[in-house]
Amino acid sequence: MRTLVISDVITPLLYSPQIKDRFPSVNLIISCGDLPFYYLEYIISLLCTPLFFVRGNHDPEIEHGEGMSWTSPGGGQDLHRKVVRYKGLLLAGVEGCLRYREGPFQYTQSEMWLNVSALIPHLLWNRLRYGRYLDIFVTHAPPRGIHEMDDLPHQGVDAFRWFIQKFQPRYHLHGHIHVLKPNIITQTQIMTTMVINAYGFCEITPDIPGREQKK
Repeated sequence: MRTLVISDVITPLLYSPQIKDRFPSVNLIISCGDLPFYYLEYIISLLCTPLFFVRGNHDPEIEHGEGMSWTSPGGGQDLHRKVVRYKGLLLAGVEGCLRYREGPFQYTQSEMWLNVSALIPHLLWNRLRYGRYLDIFVTHAPPRGIHEMDDLPHQGVDAFRWFIQKFQPRYHLHGHIHVLKPNIITQTQIMTTMVINAYGFCEITPDIPGREQKK
């Protein structure tokens, strides 16, 4: 399934009619946070493709514009503390980053453990039903020790590192770490999981096990 993954920064290529020519075969859009609703809705409308997202620490709880207010992008599904199945693909997500000031979508390390724990019953059911826990784990912050920075807001999350080692999704997609130099590492293999910093955008094409099975 061809998947467009976006995060953190508005990319002119995506915020233009050229997106239809550049990504004609995308089947799914995933956002790792810190992107305005109008941008997400624009991409959804031009690609005519569903969006799954988590919020970043710079996202507002309510977005206002032109006499209207939105609590989520139209056509998008929030993955925070949820496990979903889309056309055979198993996804789950956790929003936000480590708490460094007052504001929404920030959590302590302990609170992140609670967020991850909320996913476990659904993952165990996936294992029983589909033979695997998860295909794609979507977060805003990176896992501990991978793509992280030294300052508190950009440190990795302990629970995420444990999560990928325990449940081994094929992909862990995150944002939050801005890629401003060409030597920044954005892809790291941990056991069977490819951890990808999706800053800006990237494409992945995960295979769907048991595609022949009915939904």
